[in-house]
Amino acid sequence: MQFIIAAGPVIIENNKVLVNKHGGTDFWKFPGGSMDDNDGLDLEKAAKREAKEEMGIDIEIVKPLSTLLSKKGESIVVLVHYLAKRIGEINPGKDIREWKWLDINNLPDDVGPNIKPIIKEYFKIK
Repeated sequence: MQFIIAAGPVIIENNKVLVNKHGGTDFWKFPGGSMDDNDGLDLEKAAKREAKEEMGIDIEIVKPLSTLLSKKGESIVVLVHYLAKRIGEINPGKDIREWKWLDINNLPDDVGPNIKPIIKEYFKIK
């Protein structure tokens, strides 16, 4: 069994959360992705890099949120989430097929399995 470590920001503004569609999936995801060699072992650095690559923005990490596990084929994905503030205007990367702001009070069914639990956590801490 292989473990994949992924990190990304949860950016909420005006009761809307920033999401995108990329890769081979058709559901909405938080910006973020797997760590690479340039990140070292710094999860916050990975989240910042992914926000820049996917959405063209810098972020300020506000606080860590829950870490969740997900299965992807034969691998276990460790999803590390950070509540973050957006810095700059969104300019999506070339691999982003679509992006939008979703109402956190009315999330659609086609969101990744980690989105609803993380938004539920956000309501508890805000």
